[in-house]
Amino acid sequence: MSGTIPGPDGKPRCRWCAAAPEFFAYHDHEWGYPVEDDRRLFEKLCLESFQSGLSWRTILAKRENFRAAFHGFDFERVARFTEKDVARLLQDEGIVRHRGKIEATINNARRAKEMVKAEGSLAAYIWRFEPAPDGLAAPQSASSTAASVALSKDLKKRGWAFVGPTTVYAFMQAMGLVNDHAEGCVIRAKAAKARAKFKPPRPR
Repeated sequence: MSGTIPGPDGKPRCRWCAAAPEFFAYHDHEWGYPVEDDRRLFEKLCLESFQSGLSWRTILAKRENFRAAFHGFDFERVARFTEKDVARLLQDEGIVRHRGKIEATINNARRAKEMVKAEGSLAAYIWRFEPAPDGLAAPQSASSTAASVALSKDLKKRGWAFVGPTTVYAFMQAMGLVNDHAEGCVIRAKAAKARAKFKPPRPR
């Protein structure tokens, strides 16, 4: 079976775009492009954690609600959330009301602050785990990899929660640490070009 489908312009896109019309814009403009902004990286880790057991369509539809509820995923602010905030979020119908995932997001914000202090930025830490191109599996053939297992283990060692290898691999795909666009997808070359220009931040 082909790994692509025709997009709105007739050009091939990754087959998973067929699951929802809104996936095309996300796929074309976000998924697989390298990211170094700490807040975007933190947001994506959190949203992938919330997705666990659910569909990305559900999370994407609620993304703006999540951003409002968590102050744009400003981890400096989220780190100061209290039990009162947890109670508030559990009443917020615009997000996924899962106590464990909400508490994990607050915990992970505190861990992100620690990481910035230790590494200089969240991005500098995350990009250390970019896998070598010659060690990648065929596009969209894996749900976790050695690199995602290593990042997951290290995050857990540092106290992060809801960051299993599958969740972390989905994060790595989305944030451009791997280019998992299907062979033949019109966006694959664009993502590769963006990565070629990208200079990963260095730990201090």
